[in-house]
Amino acid sequence: MRIGLRSRLFLSHLFVMVVPLLGFILISKASAVNLFADRLAQLEGKGFTIRTARTVLLESFEAAWSHSTYWAVLVGGFTAAILSLILARIITRPLTQIEQTIHQIAAGDLQERVPSNAIPELNRLSRSFNRMAIQLDDVEQRRRELITDLTHELRTPLTILQGYLETWATGKLTPNAKAYQLLIQETKRLERLTNDVQELSVAEAGHLTLDLQPLALRPLIEELIQTLSHQLTEDGPCLRLDCPSESPQVLADPARTKQILVNLLGNALRHTKSGTVTIQVQAEERDVWIAVQDTGSGIAADDLPHVFERFWRSEEMRSQATRGTGIGLAITRRLVELQSGQITAESQLGIGSTFRFSLPKVN
Repeated sequence: MRIGLRSRLFLSHLFVMVVPLLGFILISKASAVNLFADRLAQLEGKGFTIRTARTVLLESFEAAWSHSTYWAVLVGGFTAAILSLILARIITRPLTQIEQTIHQIAAGDLQERVPSNAIPELNRLSRSFNRMAIQLDDVEQRRRELITDLTHELRTPLTILQGYLETWATGKLTPNAKAYQLLIQETKRLERLTNDVQELSVAEAGHLTLDLQPLALRPLIEELIQTLSHQLTEDGPCLRLDCPSESPQVLADPARTKQILVNLLGNALRHTKSGTVTIQVQAEERDVWIAVQDTGSGIAADDLPHVFERFWRSEEMRSQATRGTGIGLAITRRLVELQSGQITAESQLGIGSTFRFSLPKVN
């Protein structure tokens, strides 16, 4: 039969208290009478006459010592048992509460929390567990939002595909080039969603393969700006580059770096109906910082800390007809981190946003 933690603590405290008490008794038993006899001999040497009562005194002392020791063991043992039981309960009570909370969380009640404790170590354990519970609750909430968002994103293309196919099957509509083009766009939309979710899963698991090599940023950015500029309308935003002609190389994956820039530029262009989107490159001692600045709608101060979180979308994005899943910036952050970089965001409503990320410089 296994002994529980409370019983183990009780027995350990009891053992720690009883062993010194038993040691005291054994040592006292072995030496007290002899020491008392030596004391009597010293008194006789000083002129006291106690030789006739020596035996009676020793017997009386031993009886008194045994009687007092009996009560000392009884009271001390009882006190040790009570204190051990109290201490065992004090220590195991928060652990029992944590166990109960774990069972409740496992059953789906993610709102349950462990109360604070007077013992510092257990209180730190409780705070750590509560932080984990909060994160689990947050992840579960995001998971529900992701399912809702993906359901919405998938429903539109699937409805279009189903509608056209059913119409063609009944002969009510004849296939044409325009319809085929629409179906191609919707299947690409489904492919994009699938790829984003898969890529985020692989990136966060740390299984993404990177081809790190010396990379010149300016040619890569110039090519990207030229490609995106052809897709912009005349009254749309203007793309600009602020980069030294001889900027240092960085140690990065060209394809993943381009993906980071495409994600950041795509967000900037999406939220900037007119004005400018500037890509700025600035070299520091160990890193090269790339900033994507726009003059768009900006991000609210309350929303800014959450922009890189998985599946997070602002209320403004939720209210838009075309919904995103909040995956792009999460992928971007992970791609930057996997290349030993950092990414930050600054924004003001109505003024614009600036996303900066760093890549290690090649010395």
